[in-house]
Amino acid sequence: MTPKFSVLLTLREPGIAGLRATIDSVVTQSYRDWELVIVGIAMTSVLLDLDLARLERSDSRIRLVRCAMPLSDAEALNEGLSSATGEFVTILRQGDLLTIDAFASVADAIEQNPSVDYLYSDEERLELGPGLERRYTGVTRKPDWSPERLRSQFYCGSLSILRRTLATEVGGFDSRFDGVHDYDLVLRVTERARLARHIDRVLYRVVVDLAAAPRPEDAVNPDLRVEVVRAHLARSGIEARAVRGPRSDTVAIDRRLPAGARVSVIIPTNGSGGIVGGRRRVFVLNAVRSLLDRCGDIDLEIVLVWDTGMNPETISRLRRMAGSRLRLVEFTQPFNFSEKCNLGVLESSGEFVVMLNDDIELLSDDFIARLCAPLLDPDVGMTGAMQLYEDGTIQHAGQSFGEGAWGHAHIGEPGDASGHQGSLLVDHEVSGVTASCAALRRDVFTALGGYDTRLPGNFQDVDFSYKVRHSGRRIVWVAGARMLHFESKTRVPTLHDWEVAAIHERWGAPVGRDPYHPPASGRERLDDIDDQVRGRATVLKLTAG
Repeated sequence: MTPKFSVLLTLREPGIAGLRATIDSVVTQSYRDWELVIVGIAMTSVLLDLDLARLERSDSRIRLVRCAMPLSDAEALNEGLSSATGEFVTILRQGDLLTIDAFASVADAIEQNPSVDYLYSDEERLELGPGLERRYTGVTRKPDWSPERLRSQFYCGSLSILRRTLATEVGGFDSRFDGVHDYDLVLRVTERARLARHIDRVLYRVVVDLAAAPRPEDAVNPDLRVEVVRAHLARSGIEARAVRGPRSDTVAIDRRLPAGARVSVIIPTNGSGGIVGGRRRVFVLNAVRSLLDRCGDIDLEIVLVWDTGMNPETISRLRRMAGSRLRLVEFTQPFNFSEKCNLGVLESSGEFVVMLNDDIELLSDDFIARLCAPLLDPDVGMTGAMQLYEDGTIQHAGQSFGEGAWGHAHIGEPGDASGHQGSLLVDHEVSGVTASCAALRRDVFTALGGYDTRLPGNFQDVDFSYKVRHSGRRIVWVAGARMLHFESKTRVPTLHDWEVAAIHERWGAPVGRDPYHPPASGRERLDDIDDQVRGRATVLKLTAG
């Protein structure tokens, strides 16, 4: 059984710019089981009304919904939704285009995942200048399903496909949020959806006519997005504060740990030192000092797993600095980073545990609370932070598993970079995080067996990240938790052949691109869409002006 798609298209005054091509992009779909529901928001001209009536008579799949009075976008879409009959529904904006295989690609994805309730695709953007000059502004490559990011940014955009019965059950489009009504509905649908799926193809073109009046969605008050997210947080039972984000299309979520939550920070150390800020320092002293300064109002335990032979004066200074918050655990065995971390967790008492290298310095106030707060969601298994080199460039913004290798995402980029489509401005899912800073709930760390001591120096964090994700849990990178990591930019890690063989044997090599770090751009679909538009027969005369 093939799904039927209902396309909701609203008409606005003034004019009909781009309408012909928009309708053609539906009528000429290679997949034939669709219906087009056209809703008139305001009074249209007599000639346009006649053309639309003729169009309706020419194809039984096209239906006009005439509104007796002007409606908001959300109200008009609800009129269309109530008359739609397809299993799935989507919005098509006047002037925009579907690729000729858009519905065929979506139908294939649904056939592979029959329980899917929400799908979205990649898209591209074309700007038309006053003289009809065309300026291609790029492809928006989207990550795979990232609910954490969706809370702060409507990254899904177009093409968004929703199961119609679910969209209706949650109440359809809310006119209180007109302008961001699609964002609000996608949040409400995905709160209940069994499965959400990203289609890794460009299936939609956003066409912006720079000479025309701005689209309503392009002039939305950022506070309206904040209200949408606040409503989502309330429905989801998440105690957090939503405020304007660093960019107009983002929302910042301030989430805190409950009072009395105990966090144990595990720091393996041998007491070594180095040059930091032009001065020689003992790394662990600097790390603990910054931890105490930036931890905020939490019940903090610092578990220091120190090597036999470490300078006694360093231990004395740590005792004076941290007082009763410090727990010292001597490690007497040959070097094994994984074993040291596991031992630290075993000796700790916190509900939350944070793995932290000793060669770091925290930059964000309330760092630990920010880092651990997403772990309050039961399906979040681990979190990580933004780590910067001493010169302020990025060392780690999550791990990237793709193209046959594992690495640090955004490494070497400026520390104030916003990332592709603003990804570095908001919390989002990642494939993994490095063990130099990773937060978990104790029960998750224990259930997954901790770090594998057969990987004493490398890949224990990659291995554990795989275990977290294969357990059905998410890994979240936290944008607001920033720190310095004094690892040398020129350091080349010593990898042994047996370590690489071990991780390959267990998990295989990553295939294709990382699901959460899509390439920043691409043009391979542009010419395809242009060819499709030129080759389509015009189905609507549109004589009105």
